[in-house]
Formats: sequence, C-alpha cells, structure tokens
Amino acid sequence: MDSLLKPFIVIYHIVHKVYSLPMSLFKKSEDEILKVQDKMELQKDKNIPKDEKAENLADLDDRVKTKQEEKAPDRPLVKYRYVVINGMGKKENGTFEAENEGEVRNFLISQEYEVVSITPRAAYDIEMNDHQKISVTDLAFSLTQLSTYIKAGIPLVDAVKILAKQSTKAGNKRAFQRLVYELLKGENLSDAMLKQDKVFPKLLVNMVKTAELTGDLASILDDMAEYYTSMEQTRKQMISAITYPVVVLTIAFGVLIFMLTYLVPQFSSMFEENGASLPALTLTILKISDFVKGNWLFLLIGVVVFIVLFVYLYKNVLEFRKAIQTLLMHLPIVKNIIIYSQVANFTKTFASLLNHGVFITDSMEVLSKITNNEIYKKIIDRCLNNLGKGEPISESFKGEWAFPVVAYEMLVTGENTGQLGLMMEKVSDHFQSLHKTLIDQMKSLMEPIMIVALAGIVGVILISIVEPMFSIYGQIK
Repeated sequence: MDSLLKPFIVIYHIVHKVYSLPMSLFKKSEDEILKVQDKMELQKDKNIPKDEKAENLADLDDRVKTKQEEKAPDRPLVKYRYVVINGMGKKENGTFEAENEGEVRNFLISQEYEVVSITPRAAYDIEMNDHQKISVTDLAFSLTQLSTYIKAGIPLVDAVKILAKQSTKAGNKRAFQRLVYELLKGENLSDAMLKQDKVFPKLLVNMVKTAELTGDLASILDDMAEYYTSMEQTRKQMISAITYPVVVLTIAFGVLIFMLTYLVPQFSSMFEENGASLPALTLTILKISDFVKGNWLFLLIGVVVFIVLFVYLYKNVLEFRKAIQTLLMHLPIVKNIIIYSQVANFTKTFASLLNHGVFITDSMEVLSKITNNEIYKKIIDRCLNNLGKGEPISESFKGEWAFPVVAYEMLVTGENTGQLGLMMEKVSDHFQSLHKTLIDQMKSLMEPIMIVALAGIVGVILISIVEPMFSIYGQIK
C-alpha cells in the first residue's frame, strides 16, 4: 500500500514546492524580490565573466541597503531649548528642532557658539512664534543681503549663517538656523525652504528651485527682493487707506456710546422732573439710550460673536468667502481698489515667473496656490484646464468681469508677439499706478466725509437734547 502511495506523495511535494516558490517570493519584501531578480538576470547573462558576476552579486546588498535608506522616511524631529554664549561673550537662548541632542550640539558648535545647556522642551514650553512666517519687509531685506553675499563669493551656507546671526527676531533667527541645518545635511536651498513652507512663501520656494536649475541664484534673489518690496508697498497703501476711516469710526462709536449711556440719561431725568413735552426725535434717542444701557453686555457679546463667526466662516467656508469677495468687488470704489490690486499682483507674479524660464502651466499652478481671491483662483484653474486642451491663455480671461479689458488686450498682444513676460510687466506697472492714485484720492475724500458723518451723528443727539430744553424754558417764562 505504501509503495502504491509513494509516487503520489512525491508528486504532491513537487507541486507544492513549485506552487509555494512564487508565493514565497511574493511574501518577501520589495527589496528582497529586487535582489533575487537581479541575481537571476546576472546568472543568466553568459556575456559577463564570472569574476564580474561575483563582484556584481556582492554589490547587490549595498545597492539594496542604499535604496532602503533613500526610501526611509525622515525621523521625527525633537524640540530642544538651548543656552549658548556667542562670540561677544553674551548669553543667548533659543529653540531648535533636530533628530537628537548631539545634532543640536554639533550644529551650535559649528555656528561658533559655546554651548551652556541643551534640554528637551516640555509639552507646556510653547513658543508663540513657532513656524511664524517672516514678514515681507524682513524677507525682502534678507534676500537682498543673501544675493550680495553670493555675488561677493561667500558660500551659500556661510551666507545664510550670517543672516541667522544678525537676526534679532527669534522666529527669523530660528528659520535661518533651520536652513543652515538642512544645507549642512546636503539639502538644496529650495528643499530646505520647502520643509518650512509655513515660514517661506510658496512663490519664493518655486523661484529658488528654478534658480538652482539655471544656476543664477543671485539674480533671482534680487528680483524676488524687488518683487516683495513692491508687494509690501501696495499692502501699506491699502493699510494706510483703511487706517484713517477705522480710527475715525472707532472714535465716533466711542463718542456715541458715551453720549447714549451717560449724557442722555442725565437729561432724561431732568425732562421728567420738569414735565417737558418730548418730540419724536428725543423719544427715539431716549429709547435707544435705555436699550443700550440695559443690554450693553449682550450687545458686546453679540458683536464679538459676530466678528469671530465671520472670520471663521471666511477662512473655512469656500462659498461664504467667495460670496463676500464677490460682494466687495461689486461695491462702488471698493471694487476698483480690489481689482486693481489683484490684477497688479497677478500680472507682476506671472511676469516674474515667465521671465525666469518657468513654464506657463507651472506658473499658473503657482499663481493658483498663492492667491487668496476665489474669483481669480477659479479663472486660473479654468486656464489650467484650457491649457491642457491646447487653448491659449487669453481664452480663459476673455469676457471676465474681474479682469479689465486693458489687461486682456495686453495679454493677447503678449501671446501673439511672444513677449508675454514683458507685456505682463507693463500691465502690472499700469494697474499698480492706478491703484496708488485711487488710494490717494480715497484718502483725500475720506477725511471730509468722515468729519461730516461724525458731526451729523453728534448733531442729531444734541438736537434731541436741546429741543426739549426750549419747551422747559418756555414753561418757566
């Protein structure tokens, strides 16, 4: 019986081994499969001498190990707080993120600091300016300095070290130190900036990446410094235009609340004591005064809740943000301020990208990421889709109410002549000039308008108080 079953048992084991071989390979890791495949190919290749085969097979382990190291994700960084003594003999303290304490110590020593202490940060040890974006003014100045150092022949790492040492703001200092740390590890400047994407603008990271490909880093840094300086001037113009009416409105609101809660109630008791006949205006003001005085806490809470809710919805709800932006862009005067500013920023950034050799599709992707206006973001996204179909850029901007006809015609001209970057620069300069002129006009008109409005509010309240006093005076006579 056993002799009869023996052939079947042998056949079963053979089939099982043949079947299990590919399954065992499948269960191996990706790198082990790669190694087996490479060994099989080397063994089959009869044109390779045996000695070379042996060397290749011996190198497979090293190649797979390198591949594993390349695929291995970065280890999580630990936050440390340090105390050092700088070159001037003064103590400095700060925070730094690294894989271990030894890396922090080595880094600080490489920066010519004398290390006093390095301790892990506790959970409650919170830095208010962790990953805080560098201000546009500081960024523009730092880019100009970095370009100057590179032109002077100073290595990039040493140039960034200088920026880190001279920074007086803790957030800026930590950001530049982090760049030095990554550069010393062999990272490119763009990759080092990308790891701090909350600190350095996306546009700058993309432009630096382009500069690394073209080898013209200093020139692009100069252009980006000029770009951010121009953007900061536009932003300051907007702030300057808004500051005056906000201050005047705040003062007017304060005066109104003071009169309604303190001044009007005193006259109200006097009117009651003398039995004065009160006109409709006075009665209305008195009712408003009683309401504000009796419900001021609820009114204050309501205003705070409204502001917080509005900000939350604007930041987190796309449709709400789009509706508010669309509404503002249809208000008289305000619409031109927003459109001129957006078109100037869009065309200036587009020109900068094109002039430095960035492809149009890549430029549009960058523009889509950096704009905060949903109307223009929608236009840019449609432009990206149309470019994929082979249509020209101008087709996406044709007939758009948020893109002025002048800008559209210049865009068409730039496409037809092959001078799109130059034309976008001209459009940017034109609308930046229009924006500045409009802001100056609004500031000059705002002062008399606000004074008249404030005088009107105070005047109405005073009339409502003075008018009953005449009736009291008549009764006395």
